[in-house]
Amino acid sequence: MGRLTTHVLDIANGCPGAAIRIDLFRHGQTDAISRTITNTDGRCDKPLLEDGSFVTGEYELVFHAGEYFNARGQEDGEHRFLDRVVIRFGINDADQHYHVPLLLSPYGYSTYRGS
Repeated sequence: MGRLTTHVLDIANGCPGAAIRIDLFRHGQTDAISRTITNTDGRCDKPLLEDGSFVTGEYELVFHAGEYFNARGQEDGEHRFLDRVVIRFGINDADQHYHVPLLLSPYGYSTYRGS
């Protein structure tokens, strides 16, 4: 069976994105199917989806970047440029590993399908 994993790297500060809240939604639904917080290595302690809950479809990962940067003392005024980073992606094969990393700074981000 496949699984979904993620991790966050803070490229502005050159460190793992520790203690970042992440919510996972099936696209079009309002209730999160998974909620987690990254560990000190910027990774999640277990897959966000696996086994029977890992099915094909369209999903959204929501990374609470604004909370993270505020906690680091990097406040950005009343309206943070990046508050929540939403990555919408599709799972086409429930037997594969989908890894969706986030490279993050206060003013930009990048992602890709990792391994």
